[in-house]
Amino acid sequence: MIGMEIFIIIGFFMILGMIVSNRLKSKFNQYSRIPLRSGLSGKEIAEKMLYENGIDDVRVISTPGKLSDHYNPLNKTVNLSPGVYSGRSIAAAAVAAHECGHAVQHAQAYAFLKMRSALVPVVSISSKYMQWILLIGILTINQFPGILLAGIVMFAATTLFSFITLPVEYDATKRALAWLDNTGITSGQEHRKAQNALKWAARTYVVSALASLATLLYFVLIFMGARR
Repeated sequence: MIGMEIFIIIGFFMILGMIVSNRLKSKFNQYSRIPLRSGLSGKEIAEKMLYENGIDDVRVISTPGKLSDHYNPLNKTVNLSPGVYSGRSIAAAAVAAHECGHAVQHAQAYAFLKMRSALVPVVSISSKYMQWILLIGILTINQFPGILLAGIVMFAATTLFSFITLPVEYDATKRALAWLDNTGITSGQEHRKAQNALKWAARTYVVSALASLATLLYFVLIFMGARR
């Protein structure tokens, strides 16, 4: 049955996403309790990385929440959660450097970041309306197949965004780890733990992208089946 198949797909990726998310939280909780030998805070590390990459127009600020860290290219701010902003742990160093990796991408006009930024308005609109359009499209597929097709196009935009996000995140991690290693801020076991933390963070994006692709293919199959 169509309904059962979609619930199985969604259920599988929900469980997988929960496993990866819980593992990520566990790693960050663990590494947040391990002091960094350099004694630098996340804020200090972020400012140092920006300075050494010749970036002087990006501010490092604190943002509410946990694991809410992000780089905002619109106002050029590196937003760090309180635990990362003030933290002096391996986790704080890894996250702060990763977010600054996005700032470096922006400064160097990294192609995938530019592509993702260009898709933001489209994805914002699609995410707002596509669930309703898909639902109406499925209910009226025999009478108005174009509605479902429109929903599929919207969903495809969000799926494309998810996959473009992957190289953006992995590249930011690569830049962060290389800088942490070259500066000696993390070394030996510290560096391996920083790598491990960012690895699990990246896996959340992989699961999200695969879930989006699987769901998109499912809606395409529904559309093609109705056209026969």
